[in-house]
Amino acid sequence: MSVEKVLAQWQAAEERVRERLAPPGLITRDELRARSGPEFFDDIFSGKLPGIPIGDLVDFVPMEYEPGRFVFQGTPGPQHYNPLGTVHGGYAATLLDSCVGCAVHTMLPAGKGYTTLELKVNYVRPLTTHTGPIRAEGKVVSLTSQIGIAEGRLVDVQGKLYAYATTTCLLFPLPA
Repeated sequence: MSVEKVLAQWQAAEERVRERLAPPGLITRDELRARSGPEFFDDIFSGKLPGIPIGDLVDFVPMEYEPGRFVFQGTPGPQHYNPLGTVHGGYAATLLDSCVGCAVHTMLPAGKGYTTLELKVNYVRPLTTHTGPIRAEGKVVSLTSQIGIAEGRLVDVQGKLYAYATTTCLLFPLPA
């Protein structure tokens, strides 16, 4: 498929997702504890739960998920630049941390939560305002009762790799 077709598909898909999402906000611990990972994300994608606050701040959106996999999309802009003239590494790290953590979350039953213990990011090439839309795709590598491990890739519409990450997450019962 041509780069132009992929770009058009990604942009159209992002617009459809943005139309469904509710404004960003927080949910209560009780609301979170009552939902499995898939139920939680179903309710975000349908607009029943608030949108993701960090996505609003950094300007990226959840695109799709299935058990063990999660994809976010964003387009780097001048507001993401560092003083060196490229997109700050924190932008890529934030998208990657989000996709790998959410990939783990898609595998959790109701009442279980997670937190990132470790995030390792390798930067392959710089992001700029000319990069265009990028996608961060996270996939679970291993999941036990206490530890989730996932990896993520940040790519453009051509499939060019910009950064790669791995995470280790601690899994725990959500307190009342």
